[in-house]
Amino acid sequence: METRRLGSADLSVPVIGMGTWQTYDVRDSSIVQPVTDTMLTSGARFFDSSPMYGAAERVLAETLGSRRPEVIVATKVWASTVREGRQQIQQALDWYGRHLEVYQIHNLVAWETHLPVLEELKAAGRIRAIGITHYGASQFGQMARVMKSGRVQTIQVPYNPEEREVEHMLLPLAADLDVGIILMRPLGQGDLVRRSPPARDLAFLADHGLQTWAQALLNWGLSDPRVTVSIPATRSVQHAADDCAVGVARRFDAATRARVAALAARL
Repeated sequence: METRRLGSADLSVPVIGMGTWQTYDVRDSSIVQPVTDTMLTSGARFFDSSPMYGAAERVLAETLGSRRPEVIVATKVWASTVREGRQQIQQALDWYGRHLEVYQIHNLVAWETHLPVLEELKAAGRIRAIGITHYGASQFGQMARVMKSGRVQTIQVPYNPEEREVEHMLLPLAADLDVGIILMRPLGQGDLVRRSPPARDLAFLADHGLQTWAQALLNWGLSDPRVTVSIPATRSVQHAADDCAVGVARRFDAATRARVAALAARL
């Protein structure tokens, strides 16, 4: 699978990862164990979670088991106070072997409070990179200000043919500052794959080693070289395998990206 450098974090990351929102919020980790197994077998080693996702952090840790050292885990702090944030961080460190590769501040919640804590952990070698996330374009200006401070190495933002606001400011800024891009909502939270263009309009995908409309959308995001890793979420083994196949596909040129965006606009 193709890998890319996660900004200045000095981490080499496979371009396809796994998000765990909703899909890994289950009581019994055996339900999603086959999905984790499929991702690892297919060469995907980046997993993203958060305490906001219910049981997902714990369940992901259980499905990784002894293979934890093989993967890059990105999780988040999502708390309004330092005390609650420290408790979340301590719990995650306990689950993931006392070390985490990427620690993010979820939706910028109390970011001024949590950023010094994460910086302490990074200085102590407990985490490799600090990141911030947000899903809303109204907060992209604030994200840019935090990025310009030089205190974060990654951002996580939505990017798909219907959500392209990051192209105006955040993607160029990330490239200038060497900040890694974790792409959330590559399928528009599933909205973009509820319908698919007719097969005749997707025949061009074969030239890129792709078959499905979902794969086209994933490849659309990854064909922007500023993106480091895309994190679709699924509970389906087949979908996980299809997602991983995008990791070895040929990327779209500008004209083909425009073609995919036009198809999405017609759905």
